Amino acid sequence: ALFRRADRIVYHQKGLLIQKVHIQISGRQIIQTKLRKSCSCTTKRLKNVVMDFFPVLRWLPKYHCREYIWGDVMSGVVIGIILVPQAIAYSLLAGLKPIYSLYTSFFANIIYFLMGTSRHVSVGIFSLLSLMVGQVVDRELLLAGFDLNDDDDAINCYAIGVATHPLVLTLLLFFQVLMGVFRLGFVSMYLSESVLDGFATGASLTILTAQVKYLIGIKIPRSQGHGILLTTWINIFRNISQANQCDVITSVVCIAVLVAAKELGDRYKQKLKIPLPTELVVIVVATLVSHYGKLNEVYASSVSGAIPTGFIPPQLPNFNMMHRVALDAVPLAIVGFAFTISLSEMFAKKYAYTVRANQEMFAIGFCNIIPSFFHCFATSAALAKTLVKSSTGCQTQVSSVISAVVVLLVLLFLAPLFYSLQKCVLACIIIVSLRGALRKFRDVPQRYHMNKVDTLVWCVTVFSSALISTEMGLLIGVLFSMLCIVVRTQRPRTALLGQIQSTAFYEDDWEYESLCPVPNAKIFRFEAPLYYANKDFFLKSLYRMTGLDPTLEAAKRKKNEKKQKEHLKEGNRGTIVKGSDQADTALHLVPKQVDFQTIIIDCSSVTFLDTAGIITLKEILKDYNELKITVLLACCNPSVIDSLKRGDYFGKDCKKMHELLFYSIHGAVQFARDRKLLADGSAV
Repeated sequence: ALFRRADRIVYHQKGLLIQKVHIQISGRQIIQTKLRKSCSCTTKRLKNVVMDFFPVLRWLPKYHCREYIWGDVMSGVVIGIILVPQAIAYSLLAGLKPIYSLYTSFFANIIYFLMGTSRHVSVGIFSLLSLMVGQVVDRELLLAGFDLNDDDDAINCYAIGVATHPLVLTLLLFFQVLMGVFRLGFVSMYLSESVLDGFATGASLTILTAQVKYLIGIKIPRSQGHGILLTTWINIFRNISQANQCDVITSVVCIAVLVAAKELGDRYKQKLKIPLPTELVVIVVATLVSHYGKLNEVYASSVSGAIPTGFIPPQLPNFNMMHRVALDAVPLAIVGFAFTISLSEMFAKKYAYTVRANQEMFAIGFCNIIPSFFHCFATSAALAKTLVKSSTGCQTQVSSVISAVVVLLVLLFLAPLFYSLQKCVLACIIIVSLRGALRKFRDVPQRYHMNKVDTLVWCVTVFSSALISTEMGLLIGVLFSMLCIVVRTQRPRTALLGQIQSTAFYEDDWEYESLCPVPNAKIFRFEAPLYYANKDFFLKSLYRMTGLDPTLEAAKRKKNEKKQKEHLKEGNRGTIVKGSDQADTALHLVPKQVDFQTIIIDCSSVTFLDTAGIITLKEILKDYNELKITVLLACCNPSVIDSLKRGDYFGKDCKKMHELLFYSIHGAVQFARDRKLLADGSAV
């Protein structure tokens, strides 16, 4: 008895555990405080704002030249060498001339060096964004009445106007800057790993499909709208007889060389200090063979054409197309930021430093806004180049400056040398670069074994991105992922608990053997928040597991009482009933006896209650109390307790709180046993 009394002291609010009283601050005061802090204009405040906006001012003065310079130079040169062929190749995805991809790679590296917070992320052209830009370019060219299969200067000028004009497309990535201003970095949390992986894999299928026509050297109409993947494959098979044999042979050779080199590089990457520059070697050799073999003149093989040197003068904004492409900027902004912040956080965790999500929004936003005046299109971080950068000894973003210098040399002097480079070679480089994303299909069984719901989210995102469109695929993936969360909370796991022998702990009697049932009590666990969408499921599960629906039981008892009164009236009127029949009738009218007097609800997994949840618990308390059954709550977190207080669950001034709420299941069980002993003693 002493132990039981002590238990009640510990687990009741009247005892040792007393909730703190927190001072509530109004929203107006919080806003005023933040505005006062943000708008204060002191020298120190101004200095911090500038240094936060340009993180390079913080870390560059502390740069350890002897320790860092070799790794930064090595990684910068390697990334620069990789950037050049990739930039030229990805221009096919964007539907633009190679020179604009080189511009994009140059400016993005410089700006991220000044504004980025990650030491290892490689920012530049990204295949997914290039594909999304290319789809916008194709659509606008068709609306303007151009033939997409032509390659004259008018089309090229109009295309670059769509893809790079400051206030037409890339300047609309100002959304990223606005997200940084309003501290919306948390938005990336809603893009789960399954959604991003599925989106990248689905988009990779679209990218691969778009490059097949270059591999075999055929001209087919560019598809627009939804279902691009299926339409493109139909057109490919219809025109397969027109395949250029020279392009087919070149593609087979290049893919074989690239895949073999990649496999060797993966197998011996521990022994290789730097990755093999296979793409650059393939481009140089293919360009020489095409030039001296005159493949364009003799076999009509499609080539890159003239790539000018130097920089084109910047241009002023034009608002004519803004209303048509404004919505296209939203998925570009979200995808660019999501991949950048996920890579930044991944490598920051690996190398033990921190990144600022909101500053990353600023950095990527300005990597798109400022270069767009200089004929650059959308950029973000890229996984493959970031992995290479970290593996080659990168220490800081000084390596980005080195990469920009390498690209600058190509822009100023070497670009015209790629005139004879076949487009099928560029397509091969793009397709081989998709190996990582396409290999995700091999991981489906392992992913399914780990989590079936995440696998379903991945599959839905993959197929919607590939079969509908990339933008719709991302939207569908996010919505479906959220729907899965809602469904999980709508029909969560429920259980009846039993006591682990000789302990004060309780577990699911469906999952574990040798658990002791608690006499005269049912312990019910609900593993989700209780809110309007799952309150009906909560009630059904509780009634089913306890074997008692209080509403139906109360109705039965009232009906039996009514019948019993009628029977007594008939007896008083002198109705003759045989003894055995009278006994059977009386037995039939006695209500069913319940084998428990207490229900304990384990609320340890209930993270919050809404109004519907509070009303549901109050109704349960009332209905069971009418049947002389006590309902106790155990393991509620402070927010749930506050919700119950505000909903008057514990009565006026919370007078019944110590009789209804317990901080452990065992405390509730001990209270129920004490109450049963007291009741039995009173009866005696």
